[in-house]
Amino acid sequence: MVSTLPPLPRPPLVARIAEARIVLVGAGGIGAPAALALSHAGAKHFVVLDDDHVEASNLHRQILFSDEDVGRAKLYAFAEALGVGGGAKVEAVPSRALPENVLEVLRGADVVVDATDNFASRFLLADAAHIVGVPIVHAAAVRWNATVVASAAGGKPCYRCLFEDLPTGDAPDCATAGVLGPICGVAGALAAELALRILGASTLSPYGFIYTFDGRRDLLRTVPLKPRSDCALCGSAPSIRAIDPSPPHSRWTDTRTHNKCLN
Repeated sequence: MVSTLPPLPRPPLVARIAEARIVLVGAGGIGAPAALALSHAGAKHFVVLDDDHVEASNLHRQILFSDEDVGRAKLYAFAEALGVGGGAKVEAVPSRALPENVLEVLRGADVVVDATDNFASRFLLADAAHIVGVPIVHAAAVRWNATVVASAAGGKPCYRCLFEDLPTGDAPDCATAGVLGPICGVAGALAAELALRILGASTLSPYGFIYTFDGRRDLLRTVPLKPRSDCALCGSAPSIRAIDPSPPHSRWTDTRTHNKCLN
C-alpha cells in the first residue's frame, strides 16, 4: 500500500510561518537544529533567550557554531549564523527565562520552543505559557534519548500532566550523564516539526502525545498523554495561576544557577 503524504505548504501558510513570532529558549544543542529547521521552513522572526558562551567541548552538538565562535556569546553567534543561513531576524534577549521576565517575553508569541536542559526552566516555561495562553513545545535530550511534548495555548494536557512537579533529588542532565550530539539534533527536529504543526503546516494535532527517540535502538515512539483532572496547572481546580518566585514556587529561582550544557 502506498501511503499518502500531506500536501506541501500553500502560499498562505508560508506567509503565516514567515509572520510567526517564535520564542526560542536556549541557543544550544537542541535550539540550534530546531531554529535551523524552522528557518528553512520559512520562519523569519525569532526571539531567542540565552546567557552562555560558546565552548569548544559543545561544538559537536551546537551545529550553528564553529571554532571561530569559541568564547563568543552564544546568543549573538547564533543570531549571526541563523541570519546568514536563512535570512531570519533574531531578537536577542541576553538572559535565561526567569520568574521576573518570562511572562513579558512569552506574551504575543505564536509558539514557544523550550530547548533548556533543566526541570526548573521547563516548569517555569510550562507555567508561564499556560498563564499567558501561548502554545509551547518542550524538547529534552540526555544520553541516547530524546523526549518532545507540546501543550496547547492554555489547554490540556500540559507538562505538569506528565511531570507533576520539580524532582526532589538530582535529575540526570547532559552535564552529569552526557548526551550524544545527534540525539540533540533529533530532539530539535521533532520540536521544529511540532512547532510547524502548531503554526498550521499539518492537519495532524501536535497535542496529546509524548514523542520519544531511543538512539541505541533507533526507535521513535508516540505515547498518548492524558490530562490529569488534579493537575495543578490545567486541572479542574488549578492552584498555579501566577508566576510567584516565593514559596512554594521558590525553586523556579533555580533557573539562575542551572548548568549550561545545552542552553
